[in-house]
Amino acid sequence: MAERLSGKSAFVTGAGGGIGRGIAEVLAANGASVTIAEINDETGRSTADELCLTGYEAQYYHVDIRSEDDIKAGIVAHMERFGALDILVNNAGQNQHFDASQMTVDEWEKSMSLNLRGAWLCCKHALPIMAKQNAGVIISIASVHATMTANNFFPYNVAKSGILGLTRSIALDWGHHNIRAVAVSPGWVRTQPAIDFLEAADDPAAEEQRVKDLHPVKRIGEPRDIGALVAFLASDEAGYITGTEIVIDGGISARYAG
Repeated sequence: MAERLSGKSAFVTGAGGGIGRGIAEVLAANGASVTIAEINDETGRSTADELCLTGYEAQYYHVDIRSEDDIKAGIVAHMERFGALDILVNNAGQNQHFDASQMTVDEWEKSMSLNLRGAWLCCKHALPIMAKQNAGVIISIASVHATMTANNFFPYNVAKSGILGLTRSIALDWGHHNIRAVAVSPGWVRTQPAIDFLEAADDPAAEEQRVKDLHPVKRIGEPRDIGALVAFLASDEAGYITGTEIVIDGGISARYAG
């Protein structure tokens, strides 16, 4: 398995926990060197340390994706350590739940900076490096909410729709530099927000079973499920995949909700 991404390096945002950590772990297991770009110093360092203890090559760098200076510095640190930037994974973000008629402009700006602008800024500073290399892959984590949503997911779903547009534009505008761009849209994944939702139910076990039963595969996704897809998309095996969205949701979006 380590041969798939051997000799490649990846910059993964929000990799201290949840989906981001699952992605970083699988990329490393596939042979990639990884920068854990994370705002939480404790979880970021622990992820990098555990990867190194396992025998993989990894480093932590503090990055708040709302800050262009942080992103620039993080990518510089990545290049100084690894010498190339082969894979950018735009994962960092945060669920947001607002009433569109009550949300303030500041709240809107914060949500967009976390869930859309930060991904663009990472692309902004990665693309010239990848173009000089004449190779690179940008994988941005969107959501099933980018194309179909539920009540009380505004404006998270709006930002994730923007990730799809960002992906298409990069694929079209930078493909001649041998740069691919793909959006990955997860459904239910066992991350802290999902765990909190299930545990808030009157009967958490019954609620989890209800959610599992909504999925044709009868389970909730795990972060490493997303990592496995990202590792494939980042590899040369996926060299003809660009400018598109890959949904990974255990089949739940195939269900008619009526």
